[in-house]
Amino acid sequence: MDSMTKRPGPLVSAGRGLMLSVVSLAGSITLFVLTMLSLAFILLGFGIFTTPWVLTMVRAHANQRRLLASRWSGVRIPVPYRPFPADPRGGVTGPVKRCSLMLKDPATWRDLQWLLVDMTAGFFTAILSCALLLYAVEGFVLAAGLWRAFEDNRYWYAFIPVSSQLSGLAAAGLGAVLLGLGLRYNADLLRSHFLLAKVLLAPGSDQEMALRIERLTESRHDAVDTSAAELRRIERDLHDGAQARLVAVGMDLGTVEALIEKDPARAKALIGKARQSSAEALTELRDLVRGIHPPVLAERGLGDAVKALALRLPVRTEVQVELAGRAAAPVESAAYFAVSEALANVVKHAGADRVWVDVSHSGGMLRIAVTDNGGGGATVGTGSGLSGLERRLGTFDGVLAVSSPAGGPTMVTMEIPCELS
Repeated sequence: MDSMTKRPGPLVSAGRGLMLSVVSLAGSITLFVLTMLSLAFILLGFGIFTTPWVLTMVRAHANQRRLLASRWSGVRIPVPYRPFPADPRGGVTGPVKRCSLMLKDPATWRDLQWLLVDMTAGFFTAILSCALLLYAVEGFVLAAGLWRAFEDNRYWYAFIPVSSQLSGLAAAGLGAVLLGLGLRYNADLLRSHFLLAKVLLAPGSDQEMALRIERLTESRHDAVDTSAAELRRIERDLHDGAQARLVAVGMDLGTVEALIEKDPARAKALIGKARQSSAEALTELRDLVRGIHPPVLAERGLGDAVKALALRLPVRTEVQVELAGRAAAPVESAAYFAVSEALANVVKHAGADRVWVDVSHSGGMLRIAVTDNGGGGATVGTGSGLSGLERRLGTFDGVLAVSSPAGGPTMVTMEIPCELS
C-alpha cells in the first residue's frame, strides 16, 4: 500500500470501523426500505418517478463505500453501472426511461443484495474492530474493582464469571489477549469489511470483461475525437496567433527594406515593431508548446510538474508526492492534465480556499487525490467538467471516483494502471 492507503493504526481502524458500522446499519437499512417501497409504488404509478431518485441515492451510497475501500484499505471495487444514453433532443433521459434502464442494469440488483449484507455481516465486520478494543478495556476495568458494583457480585465477562478479585484478574488477562488481537488485526478486520463489499458490488468476470471492452471502445473514440479537436485548436491558435504575427513581421521588414534609405527614422520604428511582434510570436509559440506538453513535465516528471501547477493557483494548495520513478510519457501527460482540469474545476466552481493534492504509486497503480474544502455538490455527468476528466483517464483504462456531499469537502480520486521506471 502507498501513503494514501497505508495500513492504518489500530485506533484509527477502530474509529473508522465504528463510523462504518453506523453507516452500514442506518444508511443501508434506510435505503433498502425506501427502495422496496418505491418499487412497490411502481404499480401505483408514482413509483416510476421516485425509483430513479432512490436508486441514485443507493448508487451514491455504494460509490462512497468504493471510495473509502480504495482510500482506507487499498481495495479497488469497479463501478459497473451502465451509462444513460443521451436524449436525442439534447436533454436528460426522461424518468420513465431512466427507471427502466436502472431496473434493467444488473448492477442495481447487486447493490440491493449488498444493502442486505451490509446491514448484517457488513455491520458486524465493521463494529468488530472497535468492539475488540472496547471489550478489552472492560476486562481491565472489571479487574480494577468494578465487579464489586454488581448486586450478586457476579458478572460474566465472555466465558469468565467475575465474582472475586482473582476472577477479575482472569478477566484482565483475557482483556489483554483481546487487546493484542485488536492491535494486530484491526486493520485486517476493516479490510475484510471492504472485501465483503467487493464480493457483492463488483461485476462478474464476464460482465467486467464486457464493461472493460465497452469502456475501451468508448475511450478509443473519445481519444480520436479529442486528438482531432486538439489538432484543430493548435491549427487555430497558430493561424490566429503566431502565424499572423510572423506575417506582420515579414510585411514590416519588407517596408523597412523599401524605406531604409528614404526614411531611416520610420524604418527604425518599424524594426522595433517587428522585434516586438517576433517576441510576442515566440511567447505564443512557447505557450502553445506548454499546453501540448509542459517542459517541466518532460524535464522533471509528474511530481514537480504538479507542484509547479499548484504554485500558479489563486488558492492555497498543498502537494504531497511519493513516486519511486517515472511513468511513461503519455501516462504522465494524461495525469498532469487530469490534475490541471480538476484544479481548474476547484477554482471555478468549488468556492474553496484550500486544496490538497496527493500523488503516489503502488501495486501497479498511479493514484492521485485532489481534495478541497469547498461547498461540495460536484457530480460526474453530461455537461460536467469531470466527465471530460473521466474520458481522459478512460483512454488509459483509468478510473475516476468522486465524493462530494453537500457542504463539502470534495475528493476526486484518479487511478491509472502503469509501471514506474
